[in-house]
Amino acid sequence: MKKLFILTICLSCLMPVAEAKKKKTSGNPIFTGWYADPEGAVMDGRYWVFPTYSALYKQQLFFDAFSSKDLLTWKKHERVLEQKNIPWLRMALWAPSIIEANGRYYLFFGGNDVHEGEVGGIGVAVSDRPEGPYKDALGKPLINEIVNGAQPIDQFVFRDDDGQYYMYYGGWRHCNVCRLSPDLLSIIPWEDGQKFHEITPSKSYVEGPFILKRNGKYYFMWSEGGWTGPDYCVAYAISDSPFGPFQRIGKILQGDPEIAMGAGHHSVIQVPGKDEYYIIYHRRPLTEKDGNSRETCIDRLIFNSDGTIEPVKMTFEGVKGRKLNSKRRK
Repeated sequence: MKKLFILTICLSCLMPVAEAKKKKTSGNPIFTGWYADPEGAVMDGRYWVFPTYSALYKQQLFFDAFSSKDLLTWKKHERVLEQKNIPWLRMALWAPSIIEANGRYYLFFGGNDVHEGEVGGIGVAVSDRPEGPYKDALGKPLINEIVNGAQPIDQFVFRDDDGQYYMYYGGWRHCNVCRLSPDLLSIIPWEDGQKFHEITPSKSYVEGPFILKRNGKYYFMWSEGGWTGPDYCVAYAISDSPFGPFQRIGKILQGDPEIAMGAGHHSVIQVPGKDEYYIIYHRRPLTEKDGNSRETCIDRLIFNSDGTIEPVKMTFEGVKGRKLNSKRRK
């Protein structure tokens, strides 16, 4: 009897390992919990996702992050940034944007759902490790004011091939772009003396800008519709310049009545050195009516031979495993 008990315990310990070996795809969602606005990145030899904690505004006081070696299994890093390390944050910690520079990691974020005359907007926190902890670098927002009608939220930081850093941001149907200093802690005015130029790509633009460069072309993407409604989606444009003009081409991600609704506010991960891309986004299960019931998912992003983007087919399966060749820093 004792031997049988020990054998049972051993087999139960081995089962999770066997199940992990059998896992062929990531599944969607890729991790449990309500999370939205996911920012994907490849850093320190791992895939990373930094999402918004999807809850009531007053409860959104921290960020969790998730890392993976193969896109199949994800490790949770709790509270990589939280209110105690942001002296001016009251609520609504939104839409992280992560970038590695100067041997450090810079995590940009929106805070306080700021309106005219209030303290809030876009801040920046810094850490020596991708998993944090991150601490506010300025003690105040980097961008507090509302310019060109754009609420300072949903920032995305982009490094061009010449090393220049740009920030694209904006809610309330307006999008601005600005130049960041080499230390990423201040804004460099444009030649006309202005700090921000509006580049709203379409009347249908709402929020969530994202940009990537492929084969010399700049792909500008954004979310349209209402984030709590069934019409939330992602559209895109292509330009020869990071400043546009951006002419809307069409949708690349939208709800599917057989899969999920509210699909949007995405980011894109490129496998280093490969013409291989993955779209990370949030969506709302068909069983959920609460606007905050959003989960983070991943699917392939495929470019056609003419450079356009093939509309994404959302799945429950997710993507196949994809290990990285790069090594982690010691």
